[in-house]
Amino acid sequence: MHLVTFATIVIAVTVDATYVEKRAHIFHEGNVSQKCMECICQVESGCSPVGCRFDKGAESCGYFQIKEPYYIDCGSPGSDWHHCADDLECASRCVQAYMDRYIDYSGCDYTCESYARIHAGGPRGCADPATITYWHKVQSHGCT
Repeated sequence: MHLVTFATIVIAVTVDATYVEKRAHIFHEGNVSQKCMECICQVESGCSPVGCRFDKGAESCGYFQIKEPYYIDCGSPGSDWHHCADDLECASRCVQAYMDRYIDYSGCDYTCESYARIHAGGPRGCADPATITYWHKVQSHGCT
């Protein structure tokens, strides 16, 4: 008779915040925080390159469901609107540039709420009551 012994090896792994951040989406840096960008991205597309959908009378494309006038206002980064919208770095660069362009014009604070509502409602969207519902969707993804 043979006796077989199995040893259980437990390895403790410490995961710090830096490691967790590296596993999340990495967005273009700017005034809008990484967390806020993630929440907006989740609301718009589940943070996936979803292509274009017809929404509110026009095509909305990519990670952030960017419409063509938004793309033009953000400075038209990348090779073209459709490709940029489905490229996370380019699309997030566009969102950051759009917010840089309009946050002061809007008269609103530099907060995730303001950025989300501008994203949903245009240059003065942060003051438009119609964008509050959108903000609640963003909040449901953990942003404050």
